[in-house]
Amino acid sequence: TFLTKAQAAEIDAMAAQIYPTTATPGAKEAQVIYFIDLALVTFAADRQEVYATGLKDLATRTGGKPLGSLPVAQQIALLTAIQNTPFFRAVRDHTIMGMFSAPQHGGNYRKAGWQQIGFDDSLNFRTPFGAYDKAEGDW
Repeated sequence: TFLTKAQAAEIDAMAAQIYPTTATPGAKEAQVIYFIDLALVTFAADRQEVYATGLKDLATRTGGKPLGSLPVAQQIALLTAIQNTPFFRAVRDHTIMGMFSAPQHGGNYRKAGWQQIGFDDSLNFRTPFGAYDKAEGDW
């Protein structure tokens, strides 16, 4: 909704390095790019300029090449060089939010993040075992 296709690819490549795929799904599988794009026109609209400026700087640093086309070691080195910038911090924060947010907000596709932390969203809460489980006559 906010990012162009090329910009979304850059942010997606960044997110994939911030929360990489290992034995468990990463940011790419959780589709956090959709969360980030939606965030930039809703609650994080005030960060649009940070993203616009950061994407221009990123293009300068990559020589105009897409970040995802660079070797992984080069991607990590480049991201390490910008890790203290407002742009990187915003992308990192939004990546983590998108990884663990409710899926209806764009990220956490197929509840990939929730499965990693064992979050049960069934709303099937049970009372704790013990005195509260006893019938009234058993007190």
